[in-house]
Amino acid sequence: MKISFTKKLIENDHLVVLVPQQSTAVKLLGDQFNRVREIINDFLSNNPEEKSSKFKTLSFRSNKKICYFTIARCKEKINSSAKLSFAGQLLSYLERQKAKNISIHLEETKSFKAAEYLEYIVSGLFLKDYRFEKYKTISNKDFKISQLKILSNLSSSLKEKVLNGIKVFDGVFLTRDLVSEPANILYPEKFVDYCMKLEKVGIKIEVLDERKLKSLGMNALLGVAQGSVRPARVMIFKWDGDKKNKKSSPLSFIGKGVTFDTGGISIKPSSGMEDMKWDMGGAGVVAGLMYTLALRKAKVNAIGAVGLVENMPDGNAQRPGDIVRSLSGQTIEVLNTDAEGRLVLADVLWYIKEKYKPRFMIDLATLTGAIIVALGDRYAGLFSNDDDLANKLLSASKGSEELLWRLPIDEDFDKLLNCQVADMKNITGTRGAGSITAAQFLKRFVGNVSWAHLDIAGVTWSKKGTNFSRAGGTGYGVRLLDEFVKKYYEDKS
Repeated sequence: MKISFTKKLIENDHLVVLVPQQSTAVKLLGDQFNRVREIINDFLSNNPEEKSSKFKTLSFRSNKKICYFTIARCKEKINSSAKLSFAGQLLSYLERQKAKNISIHLEETKSFKAAEYLEYIVSGLFLKDYRFEKYKTISNKDFKISQLKILSNLSSSLKEKVLNGIKVFDGVFLTRDLVSEPANILYPEKFVDYCMKLEKVGIKIEVLDERKLKSLGMNALLGVAQGSVRPARVMIFKWDGDKKNKKSSPLSFIGKGVTFDTGGISIKPSSGMEDMKWDMGGAGVVAGLMYTLALRKAKVNAIGAVGLVENMPDGNAQRPGDIVRSLSGQTIEVLNTDAEGRLVLADVLWYIKEKYKPRFMIDLATLTGAIIVALGDRYAGLFSNDDDLANKLLSASKGSEELLWRLPIDEDFDKLLNCQVADMKNITGTRGAGSITAAQFLKRFVGNVSWAHLDIAGVTWSKKGTNFSRAGGTGYGVRLLDEFVKKYYEDKS
């Protein structure tokens, strides 16, 4: 969908008039809107019961043609996430109306500032418009909107703000692209290749190959990868946007990147296993977030790190009962090879903690099915050793509608990981509190650093679509963490 700004309505366009919900008439400036204004005002006066309806399409004849336009009733006092949702619903409606080229006019009133609303409307339309159709050789029959024109007298600065807002969503779309790629195309080495383009926007990238990982002692991560012919990788993204504080402790974000997860020797059931191509969702979010920070030239210093492996059953695969010595020196008995994400993160968390001395660490992982049982597909699970960090994340989640729910961690849960033959085991062997004990396992590898763990297993992929995305990858986490960084850590000077 292409966007442009204009002051003139093109006759063949489908006009969308955004009207504040309480309005009883519109003022639409310009002679070209006379007929539309007359029809809308007549409709509003004769159909008072329709005032609460969101969308209504009407028509009129012009030059022997039937021209269609849609009244979109929008609430004046709603938060940003509700505006984005409204825009997503509007896009779906317009697609059903076969509106190929649309022009949008926002009706200005004393209490309704059209320019402020516009940014969210355009953003919501673009978020919802994304499709992953890279591998379709037959033309998709689904209807697509081609052109979006904004009918307005916006200042050049406001136009630039709207366009920059759209550009930032390239980070969300990168994440969606990554989680949508099949595992025969996107494996650890190819994930690295895919993300090397981020160097073009000023991100520095370092890649640790298998030889380097072995020399460092990342045996927990390598143990997961040893059953696959695809070698493991760790990829580090560096964004130095705060030039005045080059030596300050960086913000750090760590992602689980299991490009395909069979479960290993503890193999998963075959039904639904194809979904495990997006078990690298946490790594995808980290890549998308770092891209977003660079695109908008965020004044922060940030590190992104992803542990990339493929978990396969092979003659050389890790076995239940194996013991590995992690990078931290702590030993782990692997009771279940399908609890692999925590092994990957354990080594990467410790590496980032020791090498970069970060201000905080936030990890993201499609870690447990238990979090889906607890929170469904609306919330990600939040675990943290720092109340202040957790509260900031919760606050940022409200503005993005990428929702978080905090769950507990404590010593009693930690004791469940104790083991007779090693320092810890990777599962407790009990059925309860699976997401909590997984987070508790990770906590053993963060030391005294402020840390938060986001279990995004339920929100990374949607089979039915969300307010901001179609069925498939949601890109959950990029907007949440970008809002978090912008609100609490970015240099505003």
